[in-house]
Amino acid sequence: MRKLALAALGVALLTAIPGSAQTKKYNITLVPGLTTDGFYITMHHGAEESAAKLGINLDFQGAPEWNSTLQIPVLDAVIARHPDAILIAPTDKRQLIPSMKKANDAGIKVITLDTFIGDTGKYQTGDGNDADFVLSYVASDNVEGGRVAARALADAIGKRGKVYVSNVKPGISTTDQREQGFKEEMAKYKNITVLETQFNDDDANKAASQFAAVLARNPDIKGLFGANLFSAIGAGNGVKSAGKLGKVKVIAFDAPESIVNDLKSGLVTAAIAQHPGEMGAVGVQYAVDALDGKKVPTRWGTGYTIMTKKNISDPAVTKFLYSSK
Repeated sequence: MRKLALAALGVALLTAIPGSAQTKKYNITLVPGLTTDGFYITMHHGAEESAAKLGINLDFQGAPEWNSTLQIPVLDAVIARHPDAILIAPTDKRQLIPSMKKANDAGIKVITLDTFIGDTGKYQTGDGNDADFVLSYVASDNVEGGRVAARALADAIGKRGKVYVSNVKPGISTTDQREQGFKEEMAKYKNITVLETQFNDDDANKAASQFAAVLARNPDIKGLFGANLFSAIGAGNGVKSAGKLGKVKVIAFDAPESIVNDLKSGLVTAAIAQHPGEMGAVGVQYAVDALDGKKVPTRWGTGYTIMTKKNISDPAVTKFLYSSK
């Protein structure tokens, strides 16, 4: 399955992005948000495919948990080895700026994948903001992803009822934007009430207990949006424990292989799959182009695939599941 998905990705990239093999063997390091998650494993696979085609060395260095205090020393160690470019999914919008600036000051090209630093994710604007040194941001449009999730949930609950967002914590660029897009889109539905966001610190057990508390206060709750997978599955388990499976709809962001069973069982109504393999492949291509002296786009947005119980057996959909290996 992974080979088929990567093959399809390679064909798409050949038509979307110009590139050629290199005479110099550049060294590029990919620093993921965490090393153990299928999303970043899939991103790594896409980056490897691109690196092999371009004839460059790719290293993969990261922390086992989503934690800026763990990611910063990893990044500092990578900078000390002075690769030609760093591709990074920063785990905090502000705390990673000093180390990433240090990499740039050392002459290392810096590109962010999936997440960004600063306030907007807009780089190379010339406005003097403290994140303007980054060359490019390659990721999904997370505001749009939140809107996609809102529309899916609105349809699932008949465009009427109470819903809420189960989120990680404030300050993470991607999940902040997903919540923003979700709320903006839900404002269009006059018969849907969005309750207060519940922040779970990426703890699925906490997300489950938060659902129980929301249910106690709002026994007529109709649905929720998990802004990342831990949020969705944790809250979904809370739905199941409360005997509300199928009655309270859960929309999940991200799509590891385990989402197949969650969709088939009804724990999750729909999953919004990103395309991390494409992020990795495009990130490598942009890094090589920049090292070759070419100007690269400051933003590349990837699309989404909506997975449901009805389409999850379709190979055109399952190719976008995140790989665990």
